[in-house]
Amino acid sequence: MKDLTTIEMVDEFIQENKFSFVYVSRTNCSVCHALLPQVKEVLSEFPLINQGFVNADQLEEIAGRLSIFTVPALLLFIDGKETIREARFVPIETFEEKVRKVYQLSTAD
Repeated sequence: MKDLTTIEMVDEFIQENKFSFVYVSRTNCSVCHALLPQVKEVLSEFPLINQGFVNADQLEEIAGRLSIFTVPALLLFIDGKETIREARFVPIETFEEKVRKVYQLSTAD
């Protein structure tokens, strides 16, 4: 996952990649740290999805920019448009199904 440390980096990351996934976390969030390896494993099945990581403690403006009210926040953008948003307690199987569905639709020829 690419560390995104400024709002400009987040904006560029979302705009420059067809598939961009942003994981927003906080330093002392145990749920965030437990979920991250599971999310990485799911996303490893989708090689076109670029992954970014934001620590909301270091980039507090991210909450206002992406309308995030709790962490972890999982956001998938396709062509710069938010397609999937999950937050706090995320059932990993449901998340994987959603990602698989939009990924297959967006990569179908």
